[in-house]
Formats: sequence, C-alpha cells, structure tokens
Amino acid sequence: MELEYNVKIDAAALYDYMMRHTYYSASGLLGTAVGALLVCCFFMGRGVLYLILGCVLLLYLPASLFLKAKKQAAMTPAFQEPLHYKMTDAGVEVSQGESQAFTGWEEMYRAVSTSRSIILYTSRVNAFIFPKRDLGEKLSPLIGMISTHMPPARVKIRA
Repeated sequence: MELEYNVKIDAAALYDYMMRHTYYSASGLLGTAVGALLVCCFFMGRGVLYLILGCVLLLYLPASLFLKAKKQAAMTPAFQEPLHYKMTDAGVEVSQGESQAFTGWEEMYRAVSTSRSIILYTSRVNAFIFPKRDLGEKLSPLIGMISTHMPPARVKIRA
C-alpha cells in the first residue's frame, strides 16, 4: 500500500505541534500547575502578586510559542513550499524540490493527534506534521497506515 500527501507547514501547524509537545512535557505541566496554584492562592485571600505571577506563568508559554512558531514558519526555507510525503510499507519518504529523506517505520518514535494535526515523531523532539486541513479524505488511510506499521503502545491517535 502506498499513500501520498502534500502538506504546507505554516505558523498554525507549527504552533499546534509546539503546544502539544510542550504541554505534554514535564516542564510544561509543571509550569501550568504552578501558575494555576498561584492563581488559586490569590482566590484564597493571598495578595494580588500571586494573581499576577500566576497569570504570567499561564500566559507566557502560549504567547512565546506563538511568536516562535510565527518566526520559524517565516524564516525556515523548508516551510515556504509544500512538503510531499510518500508513505509505503517500508516507511515515510519526505521530499521537497531536489531534497528527499527516508525514515523507516522501525525508526518512528511515536504517533499522536491533536484537534488540528497528526504528528509522527521521528525522535523525542523531531516530527512529521500532517495538518488535518491538508489531509481531507486521506485522514483515515493515514491513520490506518500508521496504526498498521507502528506498535499500538506508540500510537495515541483519536480520529
């Protein structure tokens, strides 16, 4: 079986990836918990400083990730043109212009979904991003291909 996709990685797709990646890490979860705890302290009668610090912690990360995604999308040459993905029983080939790279299924780290994307990690920090808006009717075959070739424990995709 072979599937082919053209996807455009823009600031919104990068932001979605960065938010998911960050908030599922220990530092993202800890920062959110501390921020929420500080806001709760304010409502328990502590000073307004707790509210300010809590809001800074809760709002800083999403705002900084948004700005980083916007800058990265504008400055990275690979994101200026669509990426072409070819998925086969052997793995995933990504190409753009004259450049191409291949990653075998056994090298895939994890597959997850967000409300906007399917993310196929090739390492703890690198991933192929498939924005759902670019997939259309090809979303189900993509999920099927990933689920067929990766161990179930590494696939966390909700359609």
